[in-house]
Amino acid sequence: MSDNMDSIADALAAEAAAAAGNTAENSGAAGGGGESSGDEFDKSLQMIMDIPLRVTVELGRAKMPVNDLLKLTQGSVVELNKLAGEPMEVLVNDKMIARGEAVVVNEKFGIRLTDIISTKERVEQLK
Repeated sequence: MSDNMDSIADALAAEAAAAAGNTAENSGAAGGGGESSGDEFDKSLQMIMDIPLRVTVELGRAKMPVNDLLKLTQGSVVELNKLAGEPMEVLVNDKMIARGEAVVVNEKFGIRLTDIISTKERVEQLK
């Protein structure tokens, strides 16, 4: 599971670094010298490594009136909009980045990523 999270982190870092790298390249060309592009990439990457992100795994959604919500008790069943076995969505700051399936690892729930959204699709979500 950590390999999948590393893949997500690498993909996010690459997107942010690419965006920062484009800015750095443009300013470096105008400045006429300075650090190598590898150093600029490392600085851009370091700048984003400590940015906190909210990661959400969505099993499904349901809409219900407040009246029905107040009637829920222990043992109540809430019907979701997804079928059993459908992939769950992994959202980072409310933007879908991957799909996966629920797993149990060391008696804790986790998600095994089965499909990571392409970089192009993720960038288009930001627009």
